[in-house]
Amino acid sequence: MNIFFRIILFVAIILLSNCNKNKDTKLETIQEKKLEDQMVSAYNDGVAKFNEGDAILAAKKFNEAEILFPQSEWAPKAALMSAYSYFTYSYYSDSIFELKRFINKYPNHSQLDYAYYLLAMSYYEQIIDETRDIEPLLEAKKNFNFLITNFPETDFALDADYKIGLIDEILASKEMYIARYYLDRAKWIPAINRYKVIVNDYDSSIYIDEALHRLVEIHYKIGLESEAQKYAKLLGYNYLSSEWYKKSYKVLNKNYKSPKINKKRKSSLLKKFKSLLE
Repeated sequence: MNIFFRIILFVAIILLSNCNKNKDTKLETIQEKKLEDQMVSAYNDGVAKFNEGDAILAAKKFNEAEILFPQSEWAPKAALMSAYSYFTYSYYSDSIFELKRFINKYPNHSQLDYAYYLLAMSYYEQIIDETRDIEPLLEAKKNFNFLITNFPETDFALDADYKIGLIDEILASKEMYIARYYLDRAKWIPAINRYKVIVNDYDSSIYIDEALHRLVEIHYKIGLESEAQKYAKLLGYNYLSSEWYKKSYKVLNKNYKSPKINKKRKSSLLKKFKSLLE
Protein backbone atom coordinates (compact mmCIF):
# COMPACT_ATOMS: atom_id res chain seq x y z
CA MET A 1 0.00 0.00 0.00
CA ASN A 2 2.79 2.33 0.82
CA ILE A 3 4.30 1.91 -2.62
CA PHE A 4 0.96 2.38 -4.35
CA PHE A 5 0.24 5.50 -2.28
CA ARG A 6 3.63 6.96 -3.19
CA ILE A 7 3.02 6.38 -6.90
CA ILE A 8 -0.34 8.13 -6.73
CA LEU A 9 1.21 11.02 -4.79
CA PHE A 10 4.01 11.35 -7.34
CA VAL A 11 1.56 11.41 -10.28
CA ALA A 12 -0.58 14.00 -8.49
CA ILE A 13 2.45 16.25 -7.93
CA ILE A 14 3.39 16.02 -11.62
CA LEU A 15 -0.16 16.84 -12.72
CA LEU A 16 -0.32 19.78 -10.32
CA SER A 17 3.04 21.05 -11.54
CA ASN A 18 1.92 20.87 -15.18
CA CYS A 19 -1.29 22.63 -14.26
CA ASN A 20 0.67 25.46 -12.63
CA LYS A 21 2.93 25.73 -15.68
CA ASN A 22 -0.07 25.97 -17.95
CA LYS A 23 -1.52 28.68 -15.73
CA ASP A 24 1.81 30.58 -15.80
CA THR A 25 2.00 30.28 -19.58
CA LYS A 26 -1.56 31.51 -19.97
CA LEU A 27 -0.86 34.39 -17.57
CA GLU A 28 2.25 35.37 -19.52
CA THR A 29 0.27 35.23 -22.77
CA ILE A 30 -2.44 37.45 -21.30
CA GLN A 31 0.11 39.93 -19.98
CA GLU A 32 1.92 39.95 -23.32
CA LYS A 33 -1.36 40.56 -25.13
CA LYS A 34 -2.15 43.47 -22.83
CA LEU A 35 1.28 44.99 -23.45
CA GLU A 36 0.86 44.55 -27.19
CA ASP A 37 -2.56 46.22 -27.07
CA GLN A 38 -1.10 49.11 -25.06
CA MET A 39 1.78 49.42 -27.52
CA VAL A 40 -0.57 49.49 -30.52
CA SER A 41 -2.70 52.09 -28.76
CA ALA A 42 0.36 54.28 -28.04
CA TYR A 43 1.56 53.88 -31.62
CA ASN A 44 -1.83 54.88 -33.03
CA ASP A 45 -1.89 57.88 -30.68
CA GLY A 46 1.51 58.85 -32.08
CA VAL A 47 0.20 58.67 -35.64
CA ALA A 48 -2.81 60.80 -34.68
CA LYS A 49 -0.64 63.46 -33.00
CA PHE A 50 1.74 63.46 -35.97
CA ASN A 51 -1.16 64.11 -38.34
CA GLU A 52 -2.31 66.93 -36.06
CA GLY A 53 1.13 68.56 -36.34
CA ASP A 54 2.21 67.93 -32.75
CA ALA A 55 5.66 66.48 -33.43
CA ILE A 56 6.85 66.46 -29.81
CA LEU A 57 3.85 64.57 -28.40
CA ALA A 58 3.84 62.25 -31.42
CA ALA A 59 7.50 61.37 -30.83
CA LYS A 60 6.83 60.74 -27.14
CA LYS A 61 3.97 58.39 -28.00
CA PHE A 62 6.17 56.47 -30.44
CA ASN A 63 8.88 56.20 -27.76
CA GLU A 64 6.26 54.96 -25.32
CA ALA A 65 5.16 52.30 -27.80
CA GLU A 66 8.75 51.12 -28.20
CA ILE A 67 9.29 50.88 -24.43
CA LEU A 68 6.02 49.06 -23.74
CA PHE A 69 6.83 46.07 -25.94
CA PRO A 70 10.54 46.21 -26.93
CA GLN A 71 10.62 42.62 -28.21
CA SER A 72 7.90 43.36 -30.76
CA GLU A 73 8.69 43.98 -34.43
CA TRP A 74 6.83 47.26 -33.98
CA ALA A 75 9.44 48.59 -31.52
CA PRO A 76 12.06 49.62 -34.14
CA LYS A 77 9.28 51.03 -36.35
CA ALA A 78 8.12 53.16 -33.43
CA ALA A 79 11.69 54.35 -32.78
CA LEU A 80 12.10 55.34 -36.43
CA MET A 81 8.74 57.11 -36.45
CA SER A 82 9.83 59.13 -33.43
CA ALA A 83 12.85 60.38 -35.37
CA TYR A 84 10.74 61.02 -38.45
CA SER A 85 8.26 63.10 -36.43
CA TYR A 86 11.04 65.37 -35.18
CA PHE A 87 12.57 65.64 -38.66
CA THR A 88 9.30 66.46 -40.42
CA TYR A 89 8.65 69.41 -38.13
CA SER A 90 12.27 70.65 -38.21
CA TYR A 91 13.40 69.52 -34.75
CA TYR A 92 16.69 68.41 -36.26
CA SER A 93 18.73 68.03 -33.06
CA ASP A 94 16.07 65.71 -31.66
CA SER A 95 15.82 63.71 -34.87
CA ILE A 96 19.61 63.28 -34.91
CA PHE A 97 19.53 61.98 -31.32
CA GLU A 98 16.73 59.50 -32.09
CA LEU A 99 18.34 58.31 -35.33
CA LYS A 100 21.70 57.68 -33.69
CA ARG A 101 19.91 55.73 -30.96
CA PHE A 102 18.03 53.71 -33.59
CA ILE A 103 21.24 52.91 -35.50
CA ASN A 104 23.00 51.76 -32.32
CA LYS A 105 20.05 49.74 -31.02
CA TYR A 106 18.91 48.15 -34.30
CA PRO A 107 22.10 47.78 -36.40
CA ASN A 108 20.62 44.99 -38.55
CA HIS A 109 17.21 46.46 -39.21
CA SER A 110 15.87 46.35 -42.77
CA GLN A 111 15.36 50.14 -42.77
CA LEU A 112 18.87 51.01 -41.65
CA ASP A 113 19.57 52.66 -45.02
CA TYR A 114 16.63 55.00 -44.49
CA ALA A 115 17.85 55.81 -40.97
CA TYR A 116 21.25 56.90 -42.33
CA TYR A 117 19.58 58.92 -45.09
CA LEU A 118 17.34 60.70 -42.58
CA LEU A 119 20.36 61.31 -40.34
CA ALA A 120 22.28 62.91 -43.21
CA MET A 121 19.24 64.98 -44.16
CA SER A 122 18.86 66.16 -40.56
CA TYR A 123 22.32 67.73 -40.86
CA TYR A 124 21.76 68.88 -44.43
CA GLU A 125 18.60 70.81 -43.56
CA GLN A 126 20.54 72.79 -40.94
CA ILE A 127 22.76 74.43 -43.57
CA ILE A 128 22.06 78.15 -43.21
CA ASP A 129 25.28 80.13 -43.63
CA GLU A 130 28.25 78.16 -44.91
CA THR A 131 30.58 81.15 -44.38
CA ARG A 132 30.15 80.76 -40.60
CA ASP A 133 29.41 77.16 -39.66
CA ILE A 134 30.32 74.22 -41.88
CA GLU A 135 29.83 71.48 -39.25
CA PRO A 136 26.36 70.49 -40.57
CA LEU A 137 27.82 70.36 -44.09
CA LEU A 138 30.64 68.04 -43.07
CA GLU A 139 28.37 65.76 -41.01
CA ALA A 140 25.83 65.57 -43.83
CA LYS A 141 28.55 64.71 -46.34
CA LYS A 142 30.03 62.04 -44.04
CA ASN A 143 26.68 60.28 -43.61
CA PHE A 144 25.77 60.58 -47.30
CA ASN A 145 29.13 59.00 -48.16
CA PHE A 146 28.48 56.18 -45.67
CA LEU A 147 25.12 55.58 -47.32
CA ILE A 148 26.65 55.43 -50.81
CA THR A 149 29.40 53.05 -49.65
CA ASN A 150 27.21 50.66 -47.69
CA PHE A 151 23.88 50.85 -49.55
CA PRO A 152 24.91 51.67 -53.13
CA GLU A 153 21.91 50.07 -54.85
CA THR A 154 19.24 52.08 -53.03
CA ASP A 155 17.33 55.14 -54.18
CA PHE A 156 18.70 56.89 -51.11
CA ALA A 157 22.23 56.46 -52.46
CA LEU A 158 21.27 58.16 -55.72
CA ASP A 159 19.94 61.21 -53.91
CA ALA A 160 22.92 61.15 -51.54
CA ASP A 161 25.29 61.40 -54.49
CA TYR A 162 23.37 64.40 -55.81
CA LYS A 163 23.36 66.06 -52.38
CA ILE A 164 27.14 65.56 -52.02
CA GLY A 165 27.61 67.45 -55.30
CA LEU A 166 25.64 70.38 -53.88
CA ILE A 167 27.56 70.24 -50.61
CA ASP A 168 30.88 70.30 -52.48
CA GLU A 169 29.75 73.38 -54.38
CA ILE A 170 28.96 75.13 -51.11
CA LEU A 171 32.27 74.07 -49.53
CA ALA A 172 34.11 75.27 -52.63
CA SER A 173 32.27 78.59 -52.47
CA LYS A 174 33.44 79.00 -48.87
CA GLU A 175 37.05 78.38 -49.90
CA MET A 176 36.63 80.85 -52.77
CA TYR A 177 35.18 83.45 -50.40
CA ILE A 178 38.20 83.17 -48.10
CA ALA A 179 40.68 83.03 -50.99
CA ARG A 180 39.28 86.25 -52.46
CA TYR A 181 39.50 87.87 -49.05
CA TYR A 182 43.24 87.13 -48.92
CA LEU A 183 43.71 88.07 -52.57
CA ASP A 184 42.14 91.50 -52.07
CA ARG A 185 44.55 92.14 -49.20
CA ALA A 186 47.63 90.89 -51.08
CA LYS A 187 48.04 87.95 -48.70
CA TRP A 188 49.53 85.76 -51.42
CA ILE A 189 50.46 82.57 -49.56
CA PRO A 190 47.14 82.14 -47.69
CA ALA A 191 45.33 82.90 -50.96
CA ILE A 192 47.38 80.27 -52.81
CA ASN A 193 46.61 77.68 -50.14
CA ARG A 194 42.86 78.30 -50.40
CA TYR A 195 42.84 78.15 -54.19
CA LYS A 196 44.79 74.90 -54.03
CA VAL A 197 42.09 73.41 -51.79
CA ILE A 198 39.54 74.11 -54.51
CA VAL A 199 41.77 72.58 -57.18
CA ASN A 200 42.61 69.48 -55.13
CA ASP A 201 39.34 68.79 -53.30
CA TYR A 202 36.60 70.32 -55.46
CA ASP A 203 37.83 69.85 -59.01
CA SER A 204 34.30 69.40 -60.37
CA SER A 205 32.97 72.62 -58.87
CA ILE A 206 32.02 75.71 -60.86
CA TYR A 207 34.95 77.55 -59.27
CA ILE A 208 37.75 75.34 -60.57
CA ASP A 209 38.69 77.39 -63.65
CA GLU A 210 38.81 80.64 -61.68
CA ALA A 211 40.89 78.98 -58.94
CA LEU A 212 43.42 77.78 -61.55
CA HIS A 213 43.61 81.26 -63.09
CA ARG A 214 44.23 82.85 -59.70
CA LEU A 215 47.07 80.41 -59.09
CA VAL A 216 48.56 81.45 -62.44
CA GLU A 217 48.10 85.12 -61.59
CA ILE A 218 49.51 85.01 -58.05
CA HIS A 219 52.50 82.80 -58.86
CA TYR A 220 53.41 85.07 -61.77
CA LYS A 221 53.03 88.12 -59.53
CA ILE A 222 55.43 86.78 -56.88
CA GLY A 223 57.99 85.69 -59.45
CA LEU A 224 57.29 81.95 -59.61
CA GLU A 225 56.75 81.81 -63.37
CA SER A 226 57.32 78.07 -63.71
CA GLU A 227 54.50 77.42 -61.22
CA ALA A 228 52.33 79.89 -63.12
CA GLN A 229 53.06 78.01 -66.35
CA LYS A 230 52.14 74.71 -64.71
CA TYR A 231 48.69 75.90 -63.66
CA ALA A 232 48.16 77.65 -67.01
CA LYS A 233 48.76 74.36 -68.83
CA LEU A 234 46.34 72.59 -66.53
CA LEU A 235 43.76 75.30 -67.12
CA GLY A 236 44.24 75.25 -70.88
CA TYR A 237 44.08 71.47 -71.11
CA ASN A 238 40.79 71.21 -69.21
CA TYR A 239 39.10 74.55 -69.83
CA LEU A 240 40.41 75.84 -73.13
CA SER A 241 37.23 77.78 -73.94
CA SER A 242 36.98 79.34 -70.48
CA GLU A 243 37.27 83.11 -70.05
CA TRP A 244 39.63 82.40 -67.16
CA TYR A 245 42.03 80.65 -69.51
CA LYS A 246 42.02 83.72 -71.76
CA LYS A 247 42.87 85.85 -68.74
CA SER A 248 45.69 83.51 -67.74
CA TYR A 249 47.04 83.59 -71.27
CA LYS A 250 47.09 87.38 -71.09
CA VAL A 251 49.07 87.25 -67.85
CA LEU A 252 51.79 85.16 -69.50
CA ASN A 253 51.52 86.81 -72.94
CA LYS A 254 51.02 90.52 -72.55
CA ASN A 255 50.34 91.20 -76.24
CA TYR A 256 47.63 88.56 -76.56
CA LYS A 257 44.18 89.64 -77.76
CA SER A 258 41.46 87.12 -77.02
CA PRO A 259 38.96 86.30 -79.79
CA LYS A 260 35.24 86.60 -79.19
CA ILE A 261 33.59 83.38 -78.11
CA ASN A 262 30.03 82.37 -77.34
CA LYS A 263 29.49 81.88 -73.65
CA LYS A 264 27.69 78.76 -72.60
CA ARG A 265 24.72 79.30 -70.38
CA LYS A 266 25.07 77.78 -66.96
CA SER A 267 22.18 76.11 -65.23
CA SER A 268 20.11 78.12 -62.79
CA LEU A 269 21.37 75.89 -59.97
CA LEU A 270 25.00 76.70 -60.68
CA LYS A 271 24.15 80.39 -61.02
CA LYS A 272 22.57 80.24 -57.61
CA PHE A 273 25.76 78.97 -56.01
CA LYS A 274 28.01 81.38 -57.88
CA SER A 275 25.83 84.33 -56.90
CA LEU A 276 26.72 83.69 -53.26
CA LEU A 277 30.11 85.28 -53.84
CA GLU A 278 29.12 88.10 -56.16
